[in-house]
Amino acid sequence: MSVEDAAAPLPTVVLVDDHALFRAGVRSEIAGSVHVVGEAEDVDGAVRVILRAAPDVVLLDVHMPQGGGVAVIEQVLAQRPTQRFLALTVSDAPEDVVAVVRAGARGYVEKTIRTEELVAAIVQVADGEPVFSPRLAGFVLEAFSGNTPMGAVDPEVEQLTAREREVLRLIARGYSYKQAALKLDISPRTVETHVSSVLRKTQLSSRHELARWATRRGLDG
Repeated sequence: MSVEDAAAPLPTVVLVDDHALFRAGVRSEIAGSVHVVGEAEDVDGAVRVILRAAPDVVLLDVHMPQGGGVAVIEQVLAQRPTQRFLALTVSDAPEDVVAVVRAGARGYVEKTIRTEELVAAIVQVADGEPVFSPRLAGFVLEAFSGNTPMGAVDPEVEQLTAREREVLRLIARGYSYKQAALKLDISPRTVETHVSSVLRKTQLSSRHELARWATRRGLDG
C-alpha cells in the first residue's frame, strides 16, 4: 500500500433506517472502514441530516414512515443533485428495486449482505460505480430496457407516487385505512386521500377492485 492510499480519508456515510437497533448494528459493523457522520429514522430527518452533513454516500432503507427511501432520494436530489445513495433493505421486490433506481439510487443491496461486501459497496458507490447483486441487476436491466412485464414498469403502476404504492400494497394485503395509517405513521384521512387518488388514476370504482388490481400486478408482496 502506498503512502497516498494509507492517508486516503474514509468515505463518509449517513445511515437512514427507522429501526434504531439496526442502525446501531450497521454503525458497529462498518466502524473503522467508513466514517458515519449522521443518522435518521424518517424522511424529514433524513433530508435535514443529509443536506447538513453532505456525506459521500447515504445508506438508506426503502420502507420508512413518510414516504420511504424514494421520498428521501427525490427531496435530497432536488437540492443536492450530486448526492449518492445506496439502498440497504430486506425487500428484494422488483418494484422496490426499480423505484429507488428510477429515483436516483446508485446501488441496491440486501440486509443479508456480509460486512466486507457492504463496505466494498459503499466505496464503489462513493466512487460513482453502480452496485447490485446479479439477480437485482437483472431487474434493473430488464426494467430500463422495457422488455419486462413486471409491475414496477407497468405504465399504470408507474403513474402512482411512491406513497400511493405503499398505501396500495397495504390495502391489497387487507389492511383497513386505520391499520394502514398506523403502519405508515399517517392519518386515516390521508390514507383515504391516497386511495381516492389511485382509484381515479386507475379508473376503478371500489377498494375491493383496487385490491384485486394490485394483487394481479404483484403489488401485495
